[in-house]
Amino acid sequence: MDYPEFARSDSMDDSKRELAAFFAHVTHVTDHFCHIEAIDKQVYCEASNEYPCAPNKRYYGRGPLQITYNYNYGAAGRSIGIDMLGNPDIVANDQIISFKTALWFWMENVHSVVGQGFGATIRAINSPACNGGNADQVSSPVSFYTNYCNQFGVSTGPGNLLC
Repeated sequence: MDYPEFARSDSMDDSKRELAAFFAHVTHVTDHFCHIEAIDKQVYCEASNEYPCAPNKRYYGRGPLQITYNYNYGAAGRSIGIDMLGNPDIVANDQIISFKTALWFWMENVHSVVGQGFGATIRAINSPACNGGNADQVSSPVSFYTNYCNQFGVSTGPGNLLC
């Protein structure tokens, strides 16, 4: 699994903005890298013939972007080449797998909307926050993104910061 397109855009500024967006979401989701697992540890299993839930396994959020649900663990595991349905804890216990999973999720769900503005990345990761959910789930990553962009010496770019 290799993502040569990650943070590689037509311009250096766009590449820096994508990296800033990734770091902003990771910083927000993990509370500054303090929580590699979600506090809410529900089962998060949906019926799926392709990615059936393993007995006694929970597919709650783990890793830098805290993926949830069996279908994400199954697809990420297939891409990475490991059984994450049978061993979802590996995302929290193996740092390499953890970041590979985050990059897989980013490239599958977020990378294609980066050019639409930071708000589009929030919607791709956490659409309930954009639909009237907890306002902090929008304002916090925006604050982190703005800070990272400043550190990288780039503007926050075109498009909306908010979703």
